[in-house]
Amino acid sequence: MSLLDWAMLAVYFALLIIIGVQTIRRVKTTDDFAVAGNRIIWPVFFGSLAAAFLGGGASLGNSGAVFRDGYAYMFAFFAFSVQTVLVGLFVAPRLKRYMGAHTVGDVMEHHYGRASRLLTGLVSLGLCAGVLGAQALAIGTIVDATLGLPPVPSIVIGMAVVVLYSSFGGAWAVVQTDMLQFVFLGVFIPVTLLLALGKAGGPGHVLAAVPDAHLSLTGGWTIGAFLGLFLAFLLGETLVPPYAQRAFSTPDARNARRGMVLAGIFSFFFFFVTASIGIVARVLYPGISPDLVLPTVVMRLIPAGLVGLVIAALLAVVMSTASSYLNSIAVIFVKDIYQPFINPEVSAARRVWLERALSVLVGVVAIAFAVSVPSIVDALLYAYGVWAPTVIIPLLAAVLFKSRNKAAGLAAMAAGGTVMAVWTWVLDEPYGVTGLVAGVTTNLLAFVVTSLLTGGRRTPEGEPPVPSAAVTAEN
Repeated sequence: MSLLDWAMLAVYFALLIIIGVQTIRRVKTTDDFAVAGNRIIWPVFFGSLAAAFLGGGASLGNSGAVFRDGYAYMFAFFAFSVQTVLVGLFVAPRLKRYMGAHTVGDVMEHHYGRASRLLTGLVSLGLCAGVLGAQALAIGTIVDATLGLPPVPSIVIGMAVVVLYSSFGGAWAVVQTDMLQFVFLGVFIPVTLLLALGKAGGPGHVLAAVPDAHLSLTGGWTIGAFLGLFLAFLLGETLVPPYAQRAFSTPDARNARRGMVLAGIFSFFFFFVTASIGIVARVLYPGISPDLVLPTVVMRLIPAGLVGLVIAALLAVVMSTASSYLNSIAVIFVKDIYQPFINPEVSAARRVWLERALSVLVGVVAIAFAVSVPSIVDALLYAYGVWAPTVIIPLLAAVLFKSRNKAAGLAAMAAGGTVMAVWTWVLDEPYGVTGLVAGVTTNLLAFVVTSLLTGGRRTPEGEPPVPSAAVTAEN
C-alpha cells in the first residue's frame, strides 16, 4: 500500500476511537448504554441496522461461498432479507409496546416468567458469542490478507479497536460508528465490484466464463440442502438481540417499522454486490481460498490511493457487526442474568461499569473462538443453530399473538434446544436435515401441543405493558 493508503486507514481507526471516547459523556444511564436513550430516529436506525447485520458473513462469507458454490448461496442468503422486511412490517413496531425493554429477555419474562428470561439470556449469550467470534475471524482475515499480518495478531488488533469504542460509549458509540461504517460500505464495496467487472471484460464475459451451475437457483445442491440453508438464514437471525435492541432504541413504532424495512430492502442490493464479486473472482482468480476472495480483489484491482479506503470499508462491514454483538452480550448478561438472579440491588452506575468491563472480557473470549473455527460461515451457522430452535416461536407468539402460556413457552424452548443438540452433535444430522430445522420444528410442535394440553392457560402476572399512544396509532 502507498503512504496515502496507510494515512487513510489510520484516519479511519482514529475516527472510531474518537467517537468512542467522546460519547462516554453521553452515557449516564443504563438506557444510554443499552438503547441509546430511545432516541434513534428511522434514518439512523436504517443505517445502523444495515451496518450491524452486513458483517463478515454478508461480505467475506457471501463472496467466498458464491465463489465456491455459485449464486445459489446468495439466493439462500436472501432469506435473511425477506425476514428482515417481514419483521420490520409486523414485529418491530410491536416491540415498542414494551416500555423500558432493553433485551429479548425483557419481552420473554413479560409473557412466560422469570425462568424464560434466564433461558433466553443464556441462549442469547451463546448466539452473540458465536456471531462475534465470526466477525473477529473476519477482521483477522481482512487484516492478514491486505496488510500481511499473521491471523492471530490481526484479530487482536482489530478487536482491540472494537472493544475500545464499544466499552467506552455503549450503544451511542455503536450507533454513531455504524453510520460512519455504513457510508464506507455503501460506497466502496460497489466501487470494488465495478472495477472487478471492468478487469474481467464486463458482465457478458463473466457470465459466459463461469460454470452454468454457478448461475442457477440451487447450483449443485439438492433441493433439501438449499431449503435447509434458506431456513437457516430465514430463522437464524430473526430478532436476535442486537437487532431487537435497535428496535427498542427507536422513539416509536413508526421509526421502528420504517428503519427495519428499509434495512431489509438494502440488504438485497448488498448481498447481490458481494456475491457478484465472488462470481467475478471465480473468473479472475480461480485458485484462491474462498475466504480471501474479497481482500484479494481489493488488493489486486483497487488503484493506489483508494486501497486504504476500501480496506477501511471492508473493516467497517465487519467491525460494525462485531461492536453490535459485543454491546448486546454485555447488556444481556447484566439485564437478564446478573441483576435478576445474582444481585437485584445493583445500582444503575455499577451496571454501566459492569457492562463496560464485560465488553472487554467478551472481546478476549471472541478472539479465542475466532482462532478455533474453520471458517466465517461455519461460525455463523453454529451460532444460528443455538437461537432459532429455542427462542423464535415463543417470541413471535408473544409479540404477535400476546401468548402468555408459561408452560408452552418453557416446553418449546427446552424441547427445541434439546432436539437441535442431539440431532446435530449426537445423530450427525440424519437424512440431510439440519439441526436447526429439526429443532425449530420440535419447538413449534412443543409450543402448540403444550398450549392445547394446558387449555391455553395464561400466566398469572397480568397483561403485557399497555401500548403507548404512538404504538396504538401505528397498529
